Amino acid sequence: MSPWKRWFIAIKLLSVSGVGIFLFFIPLEISGRSTILLDHISEFIIFSLRPVALTFLVCIMLFGGLSPFLHGRVYLRQRVLISHIRFRKGGTTSAGMIFSSCQFAGLALSLLYLSGYAPQWMMQPNLLPFLFEKLALTVGILIPLGSMALTFLLGFGLLEMVGVLMEKVMRPLFRTPGYSAVDAVTSFAGSYSLGLLITSRMYWSGRYSLREAVIAASGFSTVSATFMVVVAKTLGLMDHWNFCFWATFVITFLVTTITAYLPPISAMDNLRSRQETEQVAGSRLRYALATGIRHYLNRPPLGRLLHENLKQGLAMSAVVAPSVLAIGFIGSCVASYTPLFEWLGYLLKPVLMLTGVILSMDNAPAVSGAVASGLAEMFLPAILLKDHPDVAIRFIAAVTSVSGVLFFSGCIPCILATRIPVKMIDLMIIWLLRTVLSILLSGIAAWMGLNMGWL
Repeated sequence: MSPWKRWFIAIKLLSVSGVGIFLFFIPLEISGRSTILLDHISEFIIFSLRPVALTFLVCIMLFGGLSPFLHGRVYLRQRVLISHIRFRKGGTTSAGMIFSSCQFAGLALSLLYLSGYAPQWMMQPNLLPFLFEKLALTVGILIPLGSMALTFLLGFGLLEMVGVLMEKVMRPLFRTPGYSAVDAVTSFAGSYSLGLLITSRMYWSGRYSLREAVIAASGFSTVSATFMVVVAKTLGLMDHWNFCFWATFVITFLVTTITAYLPPISAMDNLRSRQETEQVAGSRLRYALATGIRHYLNRPPLGRLLHENLKQGLAMSAVVAPSVLAIGFIGSCVASYTPLFEWLGYLLKPVLMLTGVILSMDNAPAVSGAVASGLAEMFLPAILLKDHPDVAIRFIAAVTSVSGVLFFSGCIPCILATRIPVKMIDLMIIWLLRTVLSILLSGIAAWMGLNMGWL
């Protein structure tokens, strides 16, 4: 191939991939709201075309909630969600039964909410209204849109180029391939549901091993930078926004680095069906460009890519939307009506005591239950501690709620919906490790911020 033709193809590759970059990573301010274009589109559909959005969501939840029972099996068979659990005499896979039940329960909860027949206790602002409007409806619309947009981000060679360029950074830091950088940035720029969409695609296509998929899902898939603003505003930290943002950013990925080398993640299977990038000889940039061009020339037609990605997005949305509603509802009820998270908070008291020593505070262990409630919903610590008089405690709550990543009203059911075979007990251990490390590191950051006048 002549140099001129190679550069012409490279320009086309970057131009088409630039559409994906624009959709996923470039924030735009529209009507006073700054976020990525995909989020603006989903918000427009949800609020301006609400009857269409609700009809679509109910239809997709009907399919996700009823298909396991109508067909006698969990029947979503494709590359994103692979599941084939037969219902037969003598029992079935317990995890499949539980998850199918959650899909059906999510459908039932949505119908109760929309019909107005939900009991009054379910209609508390932090229960069905929040879970349906802010989670189920959002991910139900956003995932199919994001699936089609992923065609431009992942289908034309950009992923392969980034994989070569970032391999020397991502591999030693996070024990993941170079192209996982796209996964990490997507979550911060967009949302954890879009990040998990990429993680799922990478795992089932053989680009991630189980260990790498769990690192990406539990370490990168936190809430977006946009929602971090909501957390900081609730906790009265917007006067220190730059320090809060960069401290949260650094601590989140530092915790991911540490937990990647600790059990249970370090003991997980690290085999994958597709080989890693070959050893690079000569210029890494030139090799990255050649790899991207090779993939661009061998890609399927755009129409087929869009069609396949839309099918996979609809299938994932059919599972995630009802599941996130049901599991989030259970977790929020546990947080609201039981002392479970107060008990769980006892596991955090030692590290909060150590943090209190660093900050010369005596009352840090008293907020352990509020911090632990982030396992149910990451926003709960911000709600419970928004009036706390100590700015350091509010800062620790802001950082930990984001850096903890895992929570039952959003990220955890999305991870389970991807069918990445990670055990619930492992997710709980990872959450505990991440939370302990986040408290300690955010305490050190708060000490620095107070002493440097940044906080």
